[in-house]
Amino acid sequence: MSPSSSAASARRLTGTLYAYAFLDDFVLLYPVYALLFADTGLTVWQISSLFALWSVTGVVLEIPSGAWADAVSRRLLLWIGPLLTAAGFTLWVLVPSYGAFALGFVLWGAKGALCSGALEALVYEELDRLGAAGGYGRVLGRARAAGLVAVMAAMALAGPVFAYGGYPAVGLASVLVCLLTAATATRFPEHRTAGARGGCGDGWVRPLRAGLAEARADRSVRAALLLVPAVTAVWGALDEYTPLLVRDTGVAEDAVSHWLLLIWAGATAGGLLAGAGQRLGRGGFARLLAGSALALAVGAWLRTPAGIGLVALAFCGFQLASVLAEARLQDRIGEAGRATLTSVAGVGTDLATVAVFGLYATVGSATTHATAFALCAVPCLATALVVARQGGAGAAGTPPATKRM
Repeated sequence: MSPSSSAASARRLTGTLYAYAFLDDFVLLYPVYALLFADTGLTVWQISSLFALWSVTGVVLEIPSGAWADAVSRRLLLWIGPLLTAAGFTLWVLVPSYGAFALGFVLWGAKGALCSGALEALVYEELDRLGAAGGYGRVLGRARAAGLVAVMAAMALAGPVFAYGGYPAVGLASVLVCLLTAATATRFPEHRTAGARGGCGDGWVRPLRAGLAEARADRSVRAALLLVPAVTAVWGALDEYTPLLVRDTGVAEDAVSHWLLLIWAGATAGGLLAGAGQRLGRGGFARLLAGSALALAVGAWLRTPAGIGLVALAFCGFQLASVLAEARLQDRIGEAGRATLTSVAGVGTDLATVAVFGLYATVGSATTHATAFALCAVPCLATALVVARQGGAGAAGTPPATKRM
């Protein structure tokens, strides 16, 4: 391909990715679905069981769906997934009940499993075909930032839409966005041959075996697989508790959302810094993790609004580190099992996140939210120390000339 043609193709790919990432998170039901459950009459235990069902669905389906993405068209999965979510949201609004909510979460969990490994694998391989795989980290960071901006926009619009038409209006808007997301997915380019996919007749077993065999045979792949959940799980779980942390600083109830926007803005900035962050070596990556862990611990321990600024800074660093770790994984793995191994990392993240939920529940119930946040920074600091000591496990990225293909 000529340089101009490659540049145009890359712009189409990244533009589609950014639009897909934005629409995928621009769901007005996000800020209010817990209220919908409560207003329907569900108890706290029933609501918690729905969240657990959501997580279990993702864990069970993640690896098989990743292997399936290596066996069939990844673009196909990327537009099927949002349709499943649209069906779930429709059920929530039309027949609000525990059974409808449970089925909706199963569909939502299936969507997440179908799209997670497929999206990263498709984008990386298309960039590699264009000779632009070295910019994957920057592209992924911008996509994550687009998603976070969408969440903030949804938080801002959910209130007025809810005031206008209640849950039906918010639900309808969410379904329409899911349909737009599916339509956007059809614009992704995909140039994998039938041989690279393995053929539908082979099913998903062969790519699953191939991906796991690569992880067993290559230490650098195993290290990259472990690094993703080690970096991502803690701050991903803590995000669910940030409203409680903010409220404990003494701010007014109606000001909590404003401070949450600051934390989200920090995470957004972290995604946008991924391009520059790719220049970090092993030592720089370790210092990034350690500094973020310390900022999290100190910011939470202060228990003041000013400390929330440090928490936002910590989320900025953790988001950047997460994007770099995921980019490093893509650099390490081969094409045949790319989506499979990406899903393996996703399962590791999900399981580690559940463990953090358990740790937080134990510590937070016995002490304070500030103490729980501060103690949860310890695993992040430990990961930074491991990265600093083990050269192969800590590089933030791999130059395109040395990546394994």
